[in-house]
Amino acid sequence: MILYDLVCHKDHSFEVWFRDAAACKAQLAAKEVRCPTCGTKKVSKALMAPSVTSKKGDAGRADDKSGQKLPTKAAMETEEAGKLRRALAELRDRIEQDFDHVGPQFAEEARKIHYGEVEHRNIYGETSAEEAKELAEEGIEVSRIPWLPKQDA
Repeated sequence: MILYDLVCHKDHSFEVWFRDAAACKAQLAAKEVRCPTCGTKKVSKALMAPSVTSKKGDAGRADDKSGQKLPTKAAMETEEAGKLRRALAELRDRIEQDFDHVGPQFAEEARKIHYGEVEHRNIYGETSAEEAKELAEEGIEVSRIPWLPKQDA
């Protein structure tokens, strides 16, 4: 197994384990690797410094002036991306539990609720960017949420 620092075209850094260098090259070429921050498949290997492990196993860390071991930038960004993914997953779970899914009829249902044609309720669904803009122009509050796919356990 080999750990690579990767970077997406939006300059998000993250780490990924691969079986070997050939597996890394093949998966990147096939666009099978996604950035955990933004989801893009435009990912490449980042410039990497050699990871030298001391007797204590401090690979991937640098010393600060006090001798403390600091996590790499990629490790910190990977941790932050994980926190964001967990927060978005929790938000998705709450929305699916507490809101009515109206699918592609979202704009139509939002208008009916706004204009009092139906009883007020919390809804979620799909709409185009153009329809979302039209809703906002009508004074109908909507929010676009990154809808991450559910992860298999």
